[in-house]
Amino acid sequence: MLAMGSMTSANELNLRLESTLQELPLWNIQISLESPVNELTKVFQQEPLLPGIILTKNNSYEGMLSRPKFFEHMSRPYSFGLFSKRPIQHLYNFLRPELCTLLGDMPIVEATQKALARSPKLIYEPIIVVTESGNHGLLDFHQLLLANTKIHALTLSQLQRVEEQSKVAKAGFHNLQHNYSRLLQNEKMAALGQLVAGVAHEINNPVNFISGNLVHAKEYSHKLLKLISLYHQYYPQPVAEIQTESGQIDLDFLTADLPKLLNSMEIGCDRIEQIVRSLKNFSRLDEAKKKTVDIHEGIDSTLLILQSRLKNHKISESITLVKEYGTLPLVECYPGLLNQVFMNILSNAIDALEELMIKGKKHTNPVIKICTQLISKKCIEIRITDNGTGIPENVKNRLFDPFFTTKPVGKGTGLGLSISYQIVVEKHGGQLHCVSTFGKGTEFIIKIPVAKD
Repeated sequence: MLAMGSMTSANELNLRLESTLQELPLWNIQISLESPVNELTKVFQQEPLLPGIILTKNNSYEGMLSRPKFFEHMSRPYSFGLFSKRPIQHLYNFLRPELCTLLGDMPIVEATQKALARSPKLIYEPIIVVTESGNHGLLDFHQLLLANTKIHALTLSQLQRVEEQSKVAKAGFHNLQHNYSRLLQNEKMAALGQLVAGVAHEINNPVNFISGNLVHAKEYSHKLLKLISLYHQYYPQPVAEIQTESGQIDLDFLTADLPKLLNSMEIGCDRIEQIVRSLKNFSRLDEAKKKTVDIHEGIDSTLLILQSRLKNHKISESITLVKEYGTLPLVECYPGLLNQVFMNILSNAIDALEELMIKGKKHTNPVIKICTQLISKKCIEIRITDNGTGIPENVKNRLFDPFFTTKPVGKGTGLGLSISYQIVVEKHGGQLHCVSTFGKGTEFIIKIPVAKD
């Protein structure tokens, strides 16, 4: 077994915008596959921060076993007795873990994107890094996120200096903006990944357990109520003690209300499952490639997440939502990215209407209207309209410029519509336009090819 000393946090490193994975702290604890499984337990107990152990055979790299996978399996009934004294090879062959391997010279920003593209159940697994010398090390996923956040802060700092000094070349400034856009998307994906993984693990499993048992509970209660009914039929005059107890518990009410209670619980489980599905559908973390999807599902999932914002609790006024969906074919696209576009445009519309409502200006029936239609065999159109104050002409001309925002400091980055434009035009070959008359409202028109050639 080969071990190493204490680890340095990514926060303590002197990182640069172009820093690579091999600059980050890597674990290099190795154990032979021929060793007993008990050795893994000892090492994990000795190193509480150790994310995983590299496995070797004849001093050559063979694979990796992570801390979560190991303890998750060994905590199951009979697993400890079955594997603890056997060679690690048996446990490794049984688990066959999915591994993420990246080259050490890969930039941290790019590596974060690849790590976040993994399925939610693998997103916290450590990453195997192959250095230029051919050695293998383990990178803790949380260390990667820390490094990504530090580069994010560094990018912001450099952008501020560039804007203050106004001496940076146009090409260099464009690269810096692009880097910041990617970092911002990484952070959004990281937040969504944690949300979806947490919801799936902490809510979905117990809800499925309750939902599955409700079927049996309804069946059992039906049988018990039927038995009580038979007792009433054949023994209409029970003893005094039973009559007293029946009156105290209001048996007639319980008999009538119990099925309603179980039905209400079933409806509640279905509602929670619907919310979980909508969150997964919105984030689409497991779909890094193009998929053929229903655009209306993406819009509805986004609206479900924004539902609480449609009612302003401070002034008890609601934004009316109008949906006029046409008949659309399935569209070949990047679903997660398009959902980001819907989120950005709808959030801006809500912000504009909220500002009017909070300021107390006269505004009868604030409305957001969403219309979809097939405008040709090869193209669909989505129109998102609000009846706010509209956008002045001088602002409209810069609407899709990176870092341009009319919101107060701390309220917006000026990247939402810029990123949306890149997603629609560059990633999907579509069009994104804004039509607005100052004082009358704003309309965003999105055109997406059904299938990109």
